[in-house]
Order: sequence, then C-alpha cells, then structure tokens
Amino acid sequence: MSPDKMVHMANQIASFFTTQPGDPSGKIADHLRDYWEPRMRAQLIEYIQAGGKGLSPAVEDAAKQL
Repeated sequence: MSPDKMVHMANQIASFFTTQPGDPSGKIADHLRDYWEPRMRAQLIEYIQAGGKGLSPAVEDAAKQL
C-alpha cells in the first residue's frame, strides 16, 4: 500500500476513536490488530520508525501496543 494511503487510513481510524470514550490508543491498536493484515501493520511500524510523517500521535501511541 502506498504510504500516503496508509497514513490516510490510519488517521481516519484515529479520528473516529478519539471521539469515543476511553483510551483511543488501545481501541486503535485493537482495530489495527483485528482488521489490518500483518503486512499492513508491519508497514505502519516501519513507517513510524522512519519518522512517521503525517501520522496522528494517537496512531503512533497505538502502534507501540502492536
């Protein structure tokens, strides 16, 4: 998947869960585990390790839980 599309998708997930009660990073991590295949999660982690440009801080927090 292109990095731009991945960032967009991850940020959309974060936007939704930050409006819900409770810890958004845990809910984002759960969503990524449930609905993103392992290659997508690995790509996200690699992207964050390379700087994570454009990602919501909530996504970065969630990725630490993966």
